[in-house]
Amino acid sequence: MVIGIGGNNTNELLHHLDTFPLDHCAAILSAGPYYNKPSQEGIYQHYKALAEASPKPLLLYNVPGRTGRNITAETTLRLAHEVENIAGTKEASGDMIQCMQILRDKPSDFLVVSGDDALALPQLACGMEGVISVAANCFPKQFSDMVRQCLAGDFDKAKKLNDDLIEAYDILFVENNPAGVKAFLAEDGMIENNLRLPLVPLSNSVYKRLRTYRERTLSKA
Repeated sequence: MVIGIGGNNTNELLHHLDTFPLDHCAAILSAGPYYNKPSQEGIYQHYKALAEASPKPLLLYNVPGRTGRNITAETTLRLAHEVENIAGTKEASGDMIQCMQILRDKPSDFLVVSGDDALALPQLACGMEGVISVAANCFPKQFSDMVRQCLAGDFDKAKKLNDDLIEAYDILFVENNPAGVKAFLAEDGMIENNLRLPLVPLSNSVYKRLRTYRERTLSKA
């Protein structure tokens, strides 16, 4: 289990690392500072402080579409090589060149996993070691089978599985996350389709797409 502890106030996060019950988790996943857009040096110093205070290995989470600031390949690699307790990164920049630079120059024991379901197949082909996935919550068998085929080097089988999921990736993220995944899980009878404002459930048009996709995929099962 990995615990998410991230934010844009370094001192507050240091307090959370000191007080949150972490005994049973394997690592801390910490998204890059959002909104205040620190420099790359600020991002480096932020993660260095967290890693030095964390009782568990720290995983970077680079998701600039949500935070407003990319963690560059140079900063990721600097942290990977210079800060002992930083164990890996969840890379969700969508920049394949950046991903390949990290994979080329990282330490051998530095974990790089995909944070972008729609790009997971090519990122695994480039050398990533897994995925922290949204789609796997509602398509656990199909998505995990795709990842396993990638890791086994059988990209023909992986592509066939991934082709069936491409439309689902769009439905999951077209309006907001987690509205998509909650809608799929609600259709499976697992949860209620409720969200906290300012997030709202999928629009009727997207929900219709979801149901059509779901009926088509269930008929093929």
